[in-house]
Amino acid sequence: MIDYTLRLKESGLKATFQRINMLESIERFGHLSIESIYEKSVKIQTSLSLATVYKNIILMVEKGILVEVPIAGEKSKYELSKNEHTHLICTACAEVEDRPHDENIDKILTLMSQERGFHLTKHQINLYGLCAKCQEAGL
Repeated sequence: MIDYTLRLKESGLKATFQRINMLESIERFGHLSIESIYEKSVKIQTSLSLATVYKNIILMVEKGILVEVPIAGEKSKYELSKNEHTHLICTACAEVEDRPHDENIDKILTLMSQERGFHLTKHQINLYGLCAKCQEAGL
């Protein structure tokens, strides 16, 4: 279990019950939209507003606690900041699967960046297609 109190404080944020509740929901359910984070969190804290969730999610992205995962044609989803990895994103059901990072990808990205005189500090790789379930369903 992640120590969210410490993670928030290290990022310069207060460790409020609302923030910890949101982070626990994301850890438990994986990649979630802001609306889904709200739906999960409001069950525990009924006075929580959607505006508060939006404000806190944006702030935690700015502080590097969360990462926004853009979904083509859908609302973005959010995940806990973690080691570099690749996202497999289904264009039919919008499910996101994390895949371990491949060192060969790093080499390619570094070479590509160096060729253009670009200093790469971080990256996010999102691959779009159809997941196995949606392929079986004929989507």
